Amino acid sequence: MNFAARTAISTFAIMVAEYLLSGVHIDHWLTAVILALVLSFLNAFVKPILIVLTIPATILTLGLFLVVVNALIILLADWAVTGFEVDSFWWAVGFGLVISIVNSLLAPDKKNKKQFRELD
Repeated sequence: MNFAARTAISTFAIMVAEYLLSGVHIDHWLTAVILALVLSFLNAFVKPILIVLTIPATILTLGLFLVVVNALIILLADWAVTGFEVDSFWWAVGFGLVISIVNSLLAPDKKNKKQFRELD
């Protein structure tokens, strides 16, 4: 799946999450597109650094600390993108969970691509 399709799916997931969660506010649909681009950048460059820095906490919590890392990335995007606002840390956790669920439903993982071909 190319970058434009992944960005469109992420934008749709962001709009769904904003609709479902009252603690998340997006001014305009173009803000959602910008947010999708910023989140993809942060997930590609900042998130791996945070994961390495938080390895002990991640091991102690059996991976659940990655939800906190994801929420921190969303709060960083909240700070960076004008027109996007998350009311609290817990709304950021919920926002991340909704985006992850919608993305996983709409964009099959590259690792599972072979399985989808076998079904055809």
